[in-house]
Amino acid sequence: MWGLDLGGTKIEGVILKSGPEPEVLFRDWVPTEASQGYAHILAQVQRLVARMEQTAGYRPEKIGMGTPGTTIPASGLMKNCNTTALNGRPLKADLEQLLGCPMVLANDANCFALAEARLGIVKEQFPDAKVVFGIIMGTGVGGGLAVNGQVIAGFHGIAGEWGHYYLSETDGQPCFCGKTGCVESILAGPALERYYATHSGLPLGLKEIMVRASAGTDAVAVQTLDRLTRYFGLALSAVVNVLDPDVIVIGGGVGNISERYTAVVANIGSHIINHHFAAPVVKPLLGDSAGVFGAASPWDYTPSR
Repeated sequence: MWGLDLGGTKIEGVILKSGPEPEVLFRDWVPTEASQGYAHILAQVQRLVARMEQTAGYRPEKIGMGTPGTTIPASGLMKNCNTTALNGRPLKADLEQLLGCPMVLANDANCFALAEARLGIVKEQFPDAKVVFGIIMGTGVGGGLAVNGQVIAGFHGIAGEWGHYYLSETDGQPCFCGKTGCVESILAGPALERYYATHSGLPLGLKEIMVRASAGTDAVAVQTLDRLTRYFGLALSAVVNVLDPDVIVIGGGVGNISERYTAVVANIGSHIINHHFAAPVVKPLLGDSAGVFGAASPWDYTPSR
């Protein structure tokens, strides 16, 4: 079982022994380098797959890939990708021609939610959970919904895409989705870095900003973390009001910021209809591997509508 996870900064590949036995036989990655364009992204995928073939000694019957955004069923073109070079492109067809292998593409957040529901934290700690909402917060903000171990894709293939609903009229930036003030434009890693740089005059990476915030030595860093906490809880409260999931799993670089989990949960409770939120909000057990584990077997499930 071969899987790829096409992210904004890296493309990860994994070979698993089987679905029932997800032993990792290979795992490696290459940089996406999306700024160099669509053709370069394809070349990076080809480079990684060649490395996988060299290690495994064979070519697979098919490869699953988690992608930002989704594929339009009628045209086969990509849409809603924060890696904007992919939008409007026939990614599946181009990869199949380039690699000489059938591809199965699925939204990366759906792969993430499915993997944690079937193999990860939900299976290990919450085996009776039926509704799982998976969140990826990194270069972009995505969401996936798994119910009874099956992905709910939705009629338009956008179920779970909480990253692009409108959140704030005044605090957000213009987003590739066409809106200003959507969740991604406020909570994604680049958005938080931009907010900090605008108010401090100092361009820093998110990791350093959070170190400063935790130490309490940088007032703007603390303000940035407070902003994350406030808006994250507000945004998730809308998801809880609609879906009321049994478990929320948060992954991605921004999701690794654990200092304010308690504050985020409290903020959710202040915005939902019954003013009390007790569902677990957890980190993925599979870590950064969750998305690629789910991608390794996307043909093993039938997305529900």
